Amino acid sequence: MSTKKPRCPSLSWRAFVAKTLVFVAAGTVLVTSAFAQNAKERDMTRIDKPKAHTGAAPTSLLLINDLEDASRTRTLAEDDLSALRTVGDWSKTFVAMPHKDLGRSGTVCPFVPGGVERKTLWLAPEQVANRSVPDVVQLIKGYRQLLLDAQPTKGEGLDYKSIVVVFPDLSPDRAKGFFDDVLKQLAVPSYVEDGVVLGAFYRSNEATAIYNHSFRPFTPSVPFLLVRHAVISDWKFFLDDKD
Repeated sequence: MSTKKPRCPSLSWRAFVAKTLVFVAAGTVLVTSAFAQNAKERDMTRIDKPKAHTGAAPTSLLLINDLEDASRTRTLAEDDLSALRTVGDWSKTFVAMPHKDLGRSGTVCPFVPGGVERKTLWLAPEQVANRSVPDVVQLIKGYRQLLLDAQPTKGEGLDYKSIVVVFPDLSPDRAKGFFDDVLKQLAVPSYVEDGVVLGAFYRSNEATAIYNHSFRPFTPSVPFLLVRHAVISDWKFFLDDKD
């Protein structure tokens, strides 16, 4: 795998990504340059953001450790709580651990252990079976804003902030199309305007690890969308792009 960075002297790294590449980063899918160009030609307007929220995180979001606290989960439906626990366990026992097939040293995701330790990795369940794509797009816009408003809002801690939106009632056969439809409307504006990337995790996700293209680490048993800040190391997911 090449380690030479793409040459783009006239563009910032964020603008270059938005204009030219499709990449998958921890399951994150950005749309193609053709879509980005079409959006520009249509004069895509900025997304209206919800009112700002205060505090480190709203009470509707849960930490992984909260999932065993009855006082924090008593209002959750049984299916929602079960799904959150499944994703939480998968995050702790797989994503936050080394893996022999990863192709490098360290944990599957280097930011998850720090996010758990800093209490800045939050989860939330959402039922979407009876919701339209526009409804879900508005829903995810809200979570994007929660991420931006949650503390810390600057500094090194930004890299460890993430929200995992879990979809307990999203069937495996519907997951890919569902995420594709949502990301087509959100990926570019979220990334370009706010530096936020959206990652789709689902059982049939065929995205592979950077250093081992036979290893597929984005396949939990319960589908979810990861909402996180972009980091410079995202470059590694498209260094081999021929363009």
